[in-house]
Amino acid sequence: MRTIKAFGTTAASEPLKPMDIVRREVGLKDIKIAITHCGVCHSDIHTARNEWNNSKYPVVPGHEIIGKVIGVGADVTQFKEGDLVGVGCLVDSCHHCPPCNRHLEQFCEKGATFTYNSHDKHIKGQQTYGGYATEVVVDEQFVLRIPKNIDPAAAAPLLCAGITTWSPLRHWKVKKGDKVGVVGLGGLGHMGVKFANALGAKVVMITTSPEKAKDAKSLGAHEVLISKNKEEMAAHNNSFDFILNTIPVGHEMDPYIGLLKIDATMVLVGAVENLKPFHGGGIIGGRKRIAGSLIGGIKETQEMLDFCGEHNIVSDIELINMQDINNAYDRVIKSDVKYRFVIDMESLKD
Repeated sequence: MRTIKAFGTTAASEPLKPMDIVRREVGLKDIKIAITHCGVCHSDIHTARNEWNNSKYPVVPGHEIIGKVIGVGADVTQFKEGDLVGVGCLVDSCHHCPPCNRHLEQFCEKGATFTYNSHDKHIKGQQTYGGYATEVVVDEQFVLRIPKNIDPAAAAPLLCAGITTWSPLRHWKVKKGDKVGVVGLGGLGHMGVKFANALGAKVVMITTSPEKAKDAKSLGAHEVLISKNKEEMAAHNNSFDFILNTIPVGHEMDPYIGLLKIDATMVLVGAVENLKPFHGGGIIGGRKRIAGSLIGGIKETQEMLDFCGEHNIVSDIELINMQDINNAYDRVIKSDVKYRFVIDMESLKD
């Protein structure tokens, strides 16, 4: 076992603060990573503050991890010391169930091991600790290669916000010429706009805020639709091939259902709480679909990263020091960030 520096919390009502945590030694198939950057996801806040009622304390958040390989196990074949790598939301799975065999480890039937707040198979009585730390040890099958031509700090949110929006676009085969709506311009939505644009779609940002129009177009949206404007919404009825809905809270669904073409799909990636009731006729009348999507498997995440390297896509970020994390959490709650915070982990050494 090895004791390292980290930042975490011991209770839902407590701020994050410095703490020491234990990591396992490097096993035969393990990669040891010196963490250089870690993105700040809203899931980090939900877990630190026990807003999903499943947190195990102490909590050390962080599942958008970038770093350099500083150690490899004897049986490792894919990585070497000095490689620039990433770790996302998953660090293990059963490897053998039908979803795992299809490279869908996030849906592991025996329960995926998430980067933090999951049962740690390697250290008895401990949960997994995330990337708000100086180092992490991960099975090589769950380590990702980061393209050398993109900014490592801005690549960090790709490991959650990126794959969360990429996976549904690819699964539902969004292609050149499709009319794609992205609902909500935040950490997820801004990546959805970038990806849909790079895939050749006509991208419409759907937002309640007219003041976001300029930003949306600078990110790659071809048009902005103000969802509060009933006339604008009516003009787009029955016209979208696909809608990516990133709204993180319960909301009215009927207005967005009305935008879909016959046989088109709206995918939810943000709202994990109760949605407001919607009228069944809206989907029955057009054979429309409402679906959900959860991050992506390791193979698909690597494909996303390679696509980002080819198209020079990264997240728009604000770089912060570890010591500023509690203020950053408050700003995320207020939507006061464009569009993701990333922690410079060098600051944790101070």
